[in-house]
Amino acid sequence: MKTNIKVKFQVLITGFLLFFGTSCSDFLEETDPSNITADSYYKTAEHAQTAVTAVYSSLKDVRGGSYGGGPWLMAEFATGLADSDLGQADNSNIIRNLNNNSDNGYGLTHWRSNYEGIANANLAISKIPGIQMNEDLKKRYLGEAKFLRAHYYYQLVRLFGKVPLILEPIDLASPDLYPTQASEEEIYAQIVKDLIEAEAAGLPLKDPAGKVTTGAIKTLLSSVYLTMAGYPLQKGASHYTLAAAKAKEVIDNAAAYGYSLFPSYNDLHDPAKKNTGENIFMVQYKTLTAPSNWQPLIIPYNMNISAYSDQTGAIYANLDFIKSYEPGDKRVEEKAFYYTEYTLKTDRTKTVKLGGYFLYKHFDVQANLLSASADLNWSLYRYAELLLIYAEASNEASGPTALAYEGLNAIRNRAGLAPHAGLSQAAFREAVWREKWHELSYESVTWFDMVRTRKGYNVKNGTFDDFVGHQFAYGPTLSERELLFPIPTSEIRNNTNLVQNPGY
Repeated sequence: MKTNIKVKFQVLITGFLLFFGTSCSDFLEETDPSNITADSYYKTAEHAQTAVTAVYSSLKDVRGGSYGGGPWLMAEFATGLADSDLGQADNSNIIRNLNNNSDNGYGLTHWRSNYEGIANANLAISKIPGIQMNEDLKKRYLGEAKFLRAHYYYQLVRLFGKVPLILEPIDLASPDLYPTQASEEEIYAQIVKDLIEAEAAGLPLKDPAGKVTTGAIKTLLSSVYLTMAGYPLQKGASHYTLAAAKAKEVIDNAAAYGYSLFPSYNDLHDPAKKNTGENIFMVQYKTLTAPSNWQPLIIPYNMNISAYSDQTGAIYANLDFIKSYEPGDKRVEEKAFYYTEYTLKTDRTKTVKLGGYFLYKHFDVQANLLSASADLNWSLYRYAELLLIYAEASNEASGPTALAYEGLNAIRNRAGLAPHAGLSQAAFREAVWREKWHELSYESVTWFDMVRTRKGYNVKNGTFDDFVGHQFAYGPTLSERELLFPIPTSEIRNNTNLVQNPGY
């Protein structure tokens, strides 16, 4: 734990160190001015901005991958809805076959990247209050850091359950160097506290550069309340009401925030539409400078269709899941959410069948045709999900509402499907779940929904089974063990205060 959670301040300020020439005697007698520390660095508004920028960097760590797979695949293969042609991706295969263990490198990346983000957030939250600068700007920087800390803890508590709750910078003398685990109740309470404080920080309604906005904060808070209403906390009606109310604040002011459903599914993977419209909060990338790196994973193996040299076939949609979409659903039309054919790299006038439904919603056309340097962002929270959060939460609180139908049917209308009407509370609940599974597929959402609802989608008959005992279409059956991922072996070894999750 000490190597993973400890703040590595020198990494944060790489590129800002200045080296000054001194004589040997000066060096022996004086403090080296280039030896910048956390205590000496945080002096200006620019330093505060640098600190907060560092907190964003961990959002990228779980994306991407190559012939060994990629960490973001972890929660996708745990749903039973993903297939792969990448035989050497052991970390994916053991999850897909429900043989996962604590040596899985995906889990270690999730653990370390989220705690590195938390460490940078803790440093910013600790140091920025002491900087002499504009107070409104200071509040906004602290709001960004608290939102991001909440996001990182939200990932950790849902993936691993009880985890250490660290809110101050760590060094070798810190009592939290080898921390114990906090309860899920304590972790969620801190997430809510951070988000409520961020909500009051005066952040902008929209930000074309992709920084945290007020709408993003409210969206994440609505998602957190929805999860708290379900498992494992089971807070029920009170938190369904909170989730619905917070989502409604965004929906009622969508025009001011700039949110709306995109008219075309192509907009979901159009780099020109970054941080606009349906995209509430995204992980930021820039072609050639800091390109996104998941393209090789979603390209079929050895079909020679892309400008990328790596084409791994690491993930594509399970055919039984594709068949579970309603007849006429535009999301399964060619090159909407999925693609089954593409032109050959050697001759773009020729098309090859790919043998599966690959993920077009994450596909960067320009990068695959020409540059091999993707400009796509990854959308963490989008407006379609917010509409479905409201629909589910308001239904649980008081039954279907007109606004809930409006949001649900807007998504269905875009998909070319008939609107729902006159459903009972139970039928509306499953209609929303079904829409979430189909609309937010392969976006790192579905597994979290499975765990909080304790339900798995039966792709054969379109109903929902209990999570424990739910059988994947290709055979394996979920047990209680799969409600959490294992804490990585190296973390247990380095910190003997940690207790492994049941079944691992």
